[in-house]
Amino acid sequence: MNKYPWWLNVLVLVIFLSACLLAVPNIYGSVEAVQIADSDGGAYDELKLEEFVRVVESAGVTPEASYLHDGRAVIRFESVEDQETAGERLRSQYSRQANVATTLTPKLPTWVRDLGLNPMSLGLDLRGGVYVLLEVDMDTAIESRMTLYEQDFDERLREAKIRHRVDLDDGVITIRLTGTEDVEAVRAIIERADPDVLVLDGDDGKSLTVRMTETQIKERQDFAIEQNLTTLRNRVNQLGVAEPLVQRQGVDRIVVQLPGVQDPNQLNKILTATATLEFRLVDQSGDEPGSRRYPGRGTEEAQVLKRQVIASGDQIIDAKAGFSEGQPAVFITLDSAGGERMLQTTMNNLNKPMSSVFIETRRETIVRNGVEEQRTVKIEEVINTATIRGVFKNSFQITGLTPMEARDLALLLRAGALAAPVYKIDERTIGPSLGQDNIDRGFNAIQIGFLAVIIFMAIYYKAFGLIANVALFSNLIFIVAMLSFLQASLTLPGIAGIVLTVGMAVDANVLIFERIREEVTAGSSPQNAIHSGYEKALSSITDANVTTLIAAIVLFGVGTGPIKGFAITLMLGIITSMFTAIVGTRSIVNLIFGGRKLESIPV
Repeated sequence: MNKYPWWLNVLVLVIFLSACLLAVPNIYGSVEAVQIADSDGGAYDELKLEEFVRVVESAGVTPEASYLHDGRAVIRFESVEDQETAGERLRSQYSRQANVATTLTPKLPTWVRDLGLNPMSLGLDLRGGVYVLLEVDMDTAIESRMTLYEQDFDERLREAKIRHRVDLDDGVITIRLTGTEDVEAVRAIIERADPDVLVLDGDDGKSLTVRMTETQIKERQDFAIEQNLTTLRNRVNQLGVAEPLVQRQGVDRIVVQLPGVQDPNQLNKILTATATLEFRLVDQSGDEPGSRRYPGRGTEEAQVLKRQVIASGDQIIDAKAGFSEGQPAVFITLDSAGGERMLQTTMNNLNKPMSSVFIETRRETIVRNGVEEQRTVKIEEVINTATIRGVFKNSFQITGLTPMEARDLALLLRAGALAAPVYKIDERTIGPSLGQDNIDRGFNAIQIGFLAVIIFMAIYYKAFGLIANVALFSNLIFIVAMLSFLQASLTLPGIAGIVLTVGMAVDANVLIFERIREEVTAGSSPQNAIHSGYEKALSSITDANVTTLIAAIVLFGVGTGPIKGFAITLMLGIITSMFTAIVGTRSIVNLIFGGRKLESIPV
């Protein structure tokens, strides 16, 4: 009685050893490092890594180690001073070709890296770094969508040969007609274009107004947030920052956390930049409907451009900075839709001029009547006008930029355009010393709680208490292993979740051991008492843990930041504690006491 089959004992042992292997990287700690990422998103090879190391050594600094990780070069150092010296030398020499980030990186031996193992990610409150809170301009997100509607409706009505005029003002599109006979035809065209928009009759009987419904506005706002999250993640990844966190907070805000980074200046411009491009034909006659004048940047002349956009930044799938005929250039690759439109345009407009329009949205602070106010400024400038000399489709190039502008624009276009402008409303830098202090305090709390539970269990439940302590120690290993495997960030509230899990993990064993005691008191044999104790306590343990797990899932679903960190460790702790209490301790008990005659049991 109370015997597990051999394969089940082996399975439990394999699971435990696997958890130990996943948790191993966490014992090595972190060290100062510099990460170098290619500005064009390419992957470095060993030859390039050796070149970076030689540059660092030329500054009088000897790296502790160097290697490639996800196509980036990582160079580790023994001190902050060496890290800063190396970072400055690399930035001065590779400012146009690479993004250099000073950060912290795990001090892993080669064999651990070769296995693809990583330590758990530490949150900003434990590791130090830069915290940036961004606000998404939802009004501009809605306005940009309405502008697309305006252009689309205008094109459709022109193709239908209906005389009209389309105006956009304050989020409402007004379509004016010459008479009442075309109203229903126009309504049908609009509803075919988008059946969800709200179409209303104008007061004069020969016009229609179009606006987005509340549902559409909510969907557009959610899209703007999600698109901006993706874009910002791409931008941060290309900057070479290790373990960044980019997540939504509330209705219209995004939190960016960059653990290990202590210099926010190199990141601010890239995070909030809204630069994108539009390609338009030049209106040589100057009198086409919807055409308007765009100023030129620098020595570039102002141009009157047509209303229709040939291709825009959201259709660019790749962009690389380089040189063409000795001038800085950005080499553009469009998606299939943009490429098809560009192909048709170049086929139909040979030897006609086309302009590249640089668009950027900024928020400026002005003083009006002694009070500071924020206003949004949209800058649209012609940076390049060239004559279409041949037919092209997905790939082409633009010039008219400085080398630095070309590099930054290529990075932004490659990472993707923001669906709506973002503005920085808060920024904090947390020093690594404060983060280390939080780590020390948090782990001291875990150690104190762990030792107190171990002493109590050993004294009160004797040999069975020692078995529970083994399971408790295994539970901590499982939590660390899961955090490392999932690469979930451990935060200070997450440590609180681990401390809570320590108490909850031993609670399941208490239920089992007390049930065994009751069975012994009732006159059951030791083997029957052990069997009944585990079987009868199972439902109570499951009920208690499942209800707590539901609460943790809700916290993770609706919470943000610190609450999510607490919920993650609580969920993982509940799952691992149920395994160690129900399966782990029983496996050990069966190995020690199962299958033999017992006069009594030490519980």
